[in-house]
Amino acid sequence: MTDSIESAGDNELGCAVTKWLSAEWFEQTRAMAAEQPQHPGVSARIQYEITGGPDGDVSCYWVLEDGRPVSSASGSIDAPDVTLTMVWDDATAMHRGELDPNVAFMQGRMKVAGSMGIMMALLPATNTPEYQDLRRRITEVTEF
Repeated sequence: MTDSIESAGDNELGCAVTKWLSAEWFEQTRAMAAEQPQHPGVSARIQYEITGGPDGDVSCYWVLEDGRPVSSASGSIDAPDVTLTMVWDDATAMHRGELDPNVAFMQGRMKVAGSMGIMMALLPATNTPEYQDLRRRITEVTEF
């Protein structure tokens, strides 16, 4: 992953298209998620380890408070509640909506370390209509 790619242009709706996992992408997706409904108690520090990417392995994190992202970036976070590890192809498929996170978890395609209680609280939130709409909108402005 390189942060030197700032923007891949605009999509057909005139929205900026950013490279997946770039600093700009994290900023754009946090802004898009700001209006998501709260999910009280769904708070977590989530570390992602994505292996086998075109530029090597990638580490990134998200911090959720009541189901809303408050922080995210490339790199590692201190004391994650959950660490999710998956291969690049599965990670991009999940972000495109082609692979359900629940299925990836159940099939062992997404490895989980840390609090299983927090993980079990997070998974249902990925099935809400609001989350599915957000995922679709984010995919429309993402260059994978």
